[in-house]
This record gives sequence, structure tokens and C-alpha cells, in this order.
Amino acid sequence: MTDPLAALRGTRTSALMYHDVLAASGEPSGFGDSGSQVYSVTAERYGQQLAGIAARVERPPVAAGDLLAPHPPADPWLITFDDGGASAVAAGAALAARGWSGHFFVPTDFIGRAGFADAEQLRELAAQGHTIGSHSCSHPQRISACEPDELLGEWTRSTAILSELLAAPVTSASVPGGYYSPAVGRAAAAAGLTTLFTSEPVRSLDAIDGCLLIGRYAIRATTPTRDVVSAAAGGTRPWLAQRASWSARRFAKRAGGRYYERLRSRVLDRRRAGG
Repeated sequence: MTDPLAALRGTRTSALMYHDVLAASGEPSGFGDSGSQVYSVTAERYGQQLAGIAARVERPPVAAGDLLAPHPPADPWLITFDDGGASAVAAGAALAARGWSGHFFVPTDFIGRAGFADAEQLRELAAQGHTIGSHSCSHPQRISACEPDELLGEWTRSTAILSELLAAPVTSASVPGGYYSPAVGRAAAAAGLTTLFTSEPVRSLDAIDGCLLIGRYAIRATTPTRDVVSAAAGGTRPWLAQRASWSARRFAKRAGGRYYERLRSRVLDRRRAGG
């Protein structure tokens, strides 16, 4: 059988991964734990990064679905947000003001909880032209450790909830926690997802069972604006640097198993407390 995505394998994209964009007022957004705070960008820095990208790239970001078109866009870049925090509303409005669209991936068990976007806000984001996608139901700490039926349930239930909420099919998702595995990808494909974003900092597209896999450059609270701009423009230096550190963490994750996240949380909590 012919692989419908064979021609896309190896195509280079530049996908950015944000989480929460924190307002100066300090309003909570997202999970709020020490691990999440690593990826929380201030609204001021976020604005500077968007302005820098606009000056350098001079073309709008594309939607994941555009990559599946008969004639996909040349030199595509994309912008994504994980966790479905309440700050998604302001982050999406800043994109819409530029005529840009992004992707907002939502763990559906958290819709409407304190610090998270509610149903009406997700509809507002969709109305602005943004893609709303799944980030699983429960945001498992290690989704790759889930049993096959659990994996399929996380994807099928979350996409069904979002499809009903938006009155439109949901076919895009991102992997929570960065714990991608082939089993995670196959379950996503079996659930009807056509594009799946990972946390692996690679620009070359891949596919599994007819589902397109898209790597991303993770933006942290301390990521310099120049690196964000260069990553969006396809500059090799920030991608290679992040790839090196990501590979080291992947080894630590595999070696530490379920204890890795506990140790990481303790270290980050100590840093946050100044200890």
C-alpha cells in the first residue's frame, strides 16, 4: 500500500512550542508547578519575540493541516501552545492582531478549571482562526508508559470532547510531557489524528500509520529572543543546541523511569525557593 505521507518525510519545518504567556498582573495560567514555570514566558518577552519574528521571517505561520495539502507551503513555520492555560486567550489575540494563526493544545479534563481556558474561550480562539487540538484528556505524567487501551482512550475521548465543543472535527494533537513513543503515535493515528506534534527539536517531518509527526523548538522563560527568531527562521544553531540538550535529557528520562519527574520536580522546587 502506498504511504500517502511518503513525499512529506524529510520536509523541513520550523515549529515553535510555547506553554503559558504570563501577564504582568501575575494571574495564574496552566499547571503552575515548577516544571511548568520553566516554560512560562512573560507577556513582554512574548511580544518582543513575535515582533522579532515578523521582522525576520516576513510571512505568517501556517496551520498543520496546510502541510497535508496537495501543494504544501514552502519553508513553513508554525507556532503552538501546550497545556490549555487561561493565558491562551491573550496569546491568541496577539497572534490574531498580526493576522497570524496558531495551535492551542488542550488537556480536556482541565477545561474550565482555575487557571485553564474554558469552553467559551476555546470557541473564541477557534473563531479567530486558530487550530484547537488535543493534549490528551488527563495529561499523564508519562504518557508513553500508558497501556495501549489507555493511550487510545486519551486520544479518542479528548478529540471527541473538543469536536463536540467546537462543532468541528479535531485532527491535530501534541504529546504531553514530551514522552513520545511509537505506541503513542500509533494510538493517535488510530484515533483519527492526522498531525501530531512532539517535543523533539527536529525540523524534518516524519509519519507513523498515516499521522504526520512534527518536531518543535521549545521556548523557555529564559530563551533569548534572538534564538526564538532564529529558530522560527530555520537557523541551524538554536535547533542543534536544543537537540543536544534534549538528547541528554532523553537518556536521563529512560534511565530514571518514573523517578525522573520526581527528582526533576524536587530540583526545580529548590531552585524556585532559592535553596
